Amino acid sequence: MSDTYENTVGENADDQAVEVEVLTLPLDAWHRAKGGRMVEFAGYWMPVQYEGIIAEHLWTRDSAGLFDVSHMGQLFISGEDAEAALEAVLPIDLASLKPFGPRYSLLLDDQGGILDDLMVTRWNSGFYLVVNGATKWDDIAHLREALPDEVTITHLEDSALLALQGPKALAALERVVTGEWPLSALSFMKGGQFKIAGVDAWISRSGYTGEDGFEIAIPAESAAEIADLICAQPEVKPIGLGARDSLRLEAGLPLYGHDLSPETSPVEADLAFGINKRRRTTGGFPGAERILAELANGAPRKRVGLALEGRQAAREGAAVFAENEQVGVLTSGGFSPSLNHPIAMAYVAAAQAAPGTALEIDVRGKRLPARVVPMPFVPHRYYR
Repeated sequence: MSDTYENTVGENADDQAVEVEVLTLPLDAWHRAKGGRMVEFAGYWMPVQYEGIIAEHLWTRDSAGLFDVSHMGQLFISGEDAEAALEAVLPIDLASLKPFGPRYSLLLDDQGGILDDLMVTRWNSGFYLVVNGATKWDDIAHLREALPDEVTITHLEDSALLALQGPKALAALERVVTGEWPLSALSFMKGGQFKIAGVDAWISRSGYTGEDGFEIAIPAESAAEIADLICAQPEVKPIGLGARDSLRLEAGLPLYGHDLSPETSPVEADLAFGINKRRRTTGGFPGAERILAELANGAPRKRVGLALEGRQAAREGAAVFAENEQVGVLTSGGFSPSLNHPIAMAYVAAAQAAPGTALEIDVRGKRLPARVVPMPFVPHRYYR
């Protein structure tokens, strides 16, 4: 049985506590046996750390870390005219999507706000989508409403998802993988079918850390066996949510629900690369009118990177000032283990978005000096 916690609903008619079920992932017992400190995230118990966030962060940058991302939603879209139906929902040119090559895309509302960011891959008989864990149920409901009845949405609930990230990920993983071609034949954003310990695995060379690495979809029933096998390699340690967050921040990668929301557009979020060239001309996707106008004329604000002076970090929600005028708000922030100083992401007015712009961040009434810097903060090391 899954654990539960009490979430008190304030000021309701009966002022009663409401029990909200926190679900467990296929590797829940595995994490606990490895010493993982478990926290609730996206409706699941997940490990925030094992030996420590900074140590796990630096290990991933230097070697290889194994992340459990089975909370993510894995969907398969199939059926008559699935390609045309899905293209009407996403700002992507599916005709140019080659088999087994994941591509970044966005789920948008009618006003051009971001409902989710996702990965979409053409499989033989349909499209494989990986969506964010915190939004997957809303995404499924949105897709069911938007897609015609002839199109089938299959939630791959019996599939676990692992991510092996770091410069030594290939060396570790290729020892345990077999397939029609070597794992090293995959370049960034390419994937294929392989086997691990005789178990079918979909593996793509992709990830959320800025490092080289792989995402691995496997049957949930085999997750513990395969996680053990991968972690038996000397380059690999299990890594928790804490380091996943600091790694993606250094890589300049946005987190849905923090840096992305229905209040932000892809142009504001600096994610216009998720809107393919043909769709910029033809439109025909939700929110196209606003987004195409922002592409042509610029957005009023922009997601930027900030490097802070000193050692004190600033967190989400802190106000950003240019002299005495508030020009933005932080959406992510923390101390960078790789750079040894605090960094942040924020939305600021377009006039203050140029690299080198001096700004200040209000942290509990104290103004911290910062400057706009290009992202990523730490160079990407994808294998291209």
